Amino acid sequence: MFAAFAILAAGVGLYVGARQTSVFAIDRIEVDGVPPATAARVRFVLAPLSGTSLVAFDGTDGDRRLAALPIVASASYDREFPHTLRVFVEQERAIGLLRRGHETWVVSDSARVLRKVRTRPLPRLPRIWLPASADPLVGAVLADPSVAAVLAIAPITGARLPVAVRSVRAVEGEISIMLASGTEVLLGDASRLRLKLAVVSRILPLAGDMPYLDVSVPERAVAGHAQLINPQVEG
Repeated sequence: MFAAFAILAAGVGLYVGARQTSVFAIDRIEVDGVPPATAARVRFVLAPLSGTSLVAFDGTDGDRRLAALPIVASASYDREFPHTLRVFVEQERAIGLLRRGHETWVVSDSARVLRKVRTRPLPRLPRIWLPASADPLVGAVLADPSVAAVLAIAPITGARLPVAVRSVRAVEGEISIMLASGTEVLLGDASRLRLKLAVVSRILPLAGDMPYLDVSVPERAVAGHAQLINPQVEG
């Protein structure tokens, strides 16, 4: 009994010692999952951890530091003894541009504001026009009605429409897109987006220069002033 207690006490002592000495100090931070430029930014933000105990490292401390990088969606950590902290990063995906007058911000598919754009030309991403009262904060997630337009961009761009999407708008739950051709497409609410977009892809080559296409009820799409019945697209 005494021997078991002594072994346990020794183990605790070794653990406490490892936490408080430089035996397992972090001297290398490896970053995986992101491009080199982003990895360098992650290492820079985590640099203050160098010299601290790898045993005592707490992921919440890493997350707190990485919160300064809006491009980081999430991170996980692995201790590689004796001295390496490996960080696995998932990066936010830039999906659209928030526009307010002449000001522009890049927004991710999670509706997080990634950065303000100060140079031209602007990235070739769909635009979401904000009301004059909107005040996007870099690093924050949108909380105004524009978030519906942002969240609709992923399925829209994934649909690979035959005409590029210029802008996306959401007003009172109704989503519409403006195409580079000048055609406005009304999608209605966010339900059955994949089916609606499949209908759009089928109809666009037939719609010519019609000013609008309404697929809010995909089974009864309307282009211009002519109703298109049964577009024969399954979803």
